[in-house]
Amino acid sequence: MGKFDLTIIGGGVGGLVAASGASQFGAKVALIEKESLGGDCLHYGCVPTKTLVHSARLISLMQRSSEFGLNPVKVDFEFRKIMEHMREVQRKVGEHDDPKRFEKMGIKLFFGKGGFKDTHTFEVNGTDIKSRKFLIATGSRPVKLPIPGLDKVDTLDNIKILALNRLPESLLVMGAGPIGMEFAQVFKRFGSKVTVIEKAGQILPREEKEISDRLEGILKREGMEIITCVETKRVEQSGNKKIVVAGCSGKEKRFEADELLIAIGRAPNIEGLNLDKIGIQTTSKGIVVDDTLKTTVSNIWACGDVTGMFPFTHMAEYEAGIVIGNALFPFVNRKMDKTVVPWTTFTDPELARVGLTEDEARKEYGDIKVYRYPFSEHDRAIIDGETEGLIKLICDKKGKILGAHILGVGAGDLINEYIFAMKNNLPVQKISQTVHIYPTMGQVVKRGADQYYKEKLFSGWFPKVARFLMKFK
Repeated sequence: MGKFDLTIIGGGVGGLVAASGASQFGAKVALIEKESLGGDCLHYGCVPTKTLVHSARLISLMQRSSEFGLNPVKVDFEFRKIMEHMREVQRKVGEHDDPKRFEKMGIKLFFGKGGFKDTHTFEVNGTDIKSRKFLIATGSRPVKLPIPGLDKVDTLDNIKILALNRLPESLLVMGAGPIGMEFAQVFKRFGSKVTVIEKAGQILPREEKEISDRLEGILKREGMEIITCVETKRVEQSGNKKIVVAGCSGKEKRFEADELLIAIGRAPNIEGLNLDKIGIQTTSKGIVVDDTLKTTVSNIWACGDVTGMFPFTHMAEYEAGIVIGNALFPFVNRKMDKTVVPWTTFTDPELARVGLTEDEARKEYGDIKVYRYPFSEHDRAIIDGETEGLIKLICDKKGKILGAHILGVGAGDLINEYIFAMKNNLPVQKISQTVHIYPTMGQVVKRGADQYYKEKLFSGWFPKVARFLMKFK
């Protein structure tokens, strides 16, 4: 079959984007996938979880009907049907990842497990695939932590929980990162009694603490129990109950539930690839790459979760675009921009972030400016009854945006304007000077940026000079 220009190992978002892009440039492309195309995002991540988030939000809105002047609504649903709906959405979205679609592009597909024989040969199901360049995009998977007793208890992870057809009466979530918090709120709204335990001193430990603390308060008011600073000692099972024994504020405490969701720990999918045999350096987090996403072997690149850097679908897509140019064209040497990396936790309200937190910015830049704008002051948020939220912007003294954090309904959409500004070195003043349509939620982005001028106009020397100048005719 000859030698391929680029062979991609892994049929998730990164691999599919790279395969289709390279084929459009006229490259001879092979794509190897051990199971089915679509990757974690389609099967266990973004698509099914956001479908559940949407169903849970509809339940919440119906329960709030009296807030909008409606008579109380009886909320009636079956958990089984919600899960069936989720799987139907997966099927529809999965049509985009139909193997026939990629075969029509001229991409040669191979299904099965395999490993490198040398730096130009990958063997799968007894077939040697020769290629000038390779891209490893095999993703990651959940792993169990070395907690005493955990391996003896039947627990859930982000894969197993999506296979449930019966709603658990109680759910204990270990880990308050994005996966843990999204599932926690979803199952609380479905009717489970939910408890979240987290080792760090806040939920969503990577987020701006002021923002995550606000979200924690909102979730607690929904009836969720959240306990931070928890040091898990061991896991047990008594009958059908899962039990976590932990240390909390110096005291031992037992947490018990019908189901235990482990939402801590991811591992790169690199087993069996023979990476050490061909000289590719790895760590416990993933494959080591440079800023061009090249591995320690000159003709092999890696992107997506398998690198352990940014476990987001949109980053895998972005990284795949960089690899296409670098791998196919010898004079291209694109480097990834690690300063503008956005993400969103899809709780309700959403929490979106790009750039630095306030503490990170102070350590790096020293003198900074922090601007805040609450959703409770915004007309459209009041109209929609969605006033739980806050925009927090971190800027330097000249208005350069160092970080943007939004808690609020639609935060993942709203933050894109700040991302664009940061990527193109546009100061916060440019957003403030741009007309935004009233009354839209998009205008809340401008209101956040307006705080720059609000501080300038109503503090310091400017008001005094303005009053002096207004005395003249």
